[in-house]
Amino acid sequence: MTKVTLIPGDGIGKEICAAMMVVVQATGVLIDWEITSAGIETFEKTGTLVPQEVFDSIERNKIAIKGPLETPIGKGHSSINVMLRKKYDLYACIRPVKSIANISPRFPNVDLVIFRENTEDLYMGVEEIISGDEAHSIKIITRKASVKIAQAAYEFAVKENRKKVSIVTKANIMKATDGLFLDACRSVAALYPQIKTDEILIDNMCMQLVIDPTSTDIILTQNLYGDILSDLCAGLVGGVGFVPGANIGTDIALFEAVHGVANDIAGQGIANPTAMILTAAMMLKHLGYAQEALNIENAVETVFQDPANYTRDLKGPLDTQAITKKIISALKP
Repeated sequence: MTKVTLIPGDGIGKEICAAMMVVVQATGVLIDWEITSAGIETFEKTGTLVPQEVFDSIERNKIAIKGPLETPIGKGHSSINVMLRKKYDLYACIRPVKSIANISPRFPNVDLVIFRENTEDLYMGVEEIISGDEAHSIKIITRKASVKIAQAAYEFAVKENRKKVSIVTKANIMKATDGLFLDACRSVAALYPQIKTDEILIDNMCMQLVIDPTSTDIILTQNLYGDILSDLCAGLVGGVGFVPGANIGTDIALFEAVHGVANDIAGQGIANPTAMILTAAMMLKHLGYAQEALNIENAVETVFQDPANYTRDLKGPLDTQAITKKIISALKP
């Protein structure tokens, strides 16, 4: 039995994590969930955002999956998500974006993967208040981190029989930082001549995605651009309720859905747990349960073929519990 750290988090986290656990159980894979608490709710109870037992659990189990954790906008504490990625050098943020059933009829054949460098860029939070009217934020890019994410992207392309990697930067303007990232990625691309490589500016990438996302295969980019592109791409396939994610390091992996806490619907039992369930499928594949992961993905595809099974975020009738039951039923032969 595999032991996995589970951090339900804030907002809708407890609801979608509960749904995820029963779906994983229905696959037949035995997981020993070590449930820990972190986030705003934990802070209000204990005075700390991430208690030591959370770190201990992650370091002991090496595999963790988490619900959304709240980060105040513009003030307050810094992002727990960013802190965990930096602390454990979870350098590769991997976010597959794939069309499900006919949820987004304009783009029925999207199948791309975002590889986002996860530990530096503007997200390092190196900022300085110059005066009441001026503030600076320093963008940090290193060759070492850039090479690591590029290697991850190209190795994935080979393993999954992908055909093209698109390196996304703004190197025409930020010649030092984005230029370094681009140069590092080029050096890795040269080692994989069988994989087509193109270089595209971030603004053009956004335009190309909304015109024809099916022409994109793997996106290789920096932290901030990857974050923005993740939500843009999610919008092409029905929203953030359908996009899973993983943060992979050398010896620790942390899985999380793309979406946030959704406090406006928390506790109402209507949150769409699909992204969390698909995130669990990514985790199962990482653990070696490829068939069970595929079974989950196929069950989700089957369920959403019928608009009668749409969740509230799709203007459908099903709540969290109902859609979870539908997916479990579709898992059965």
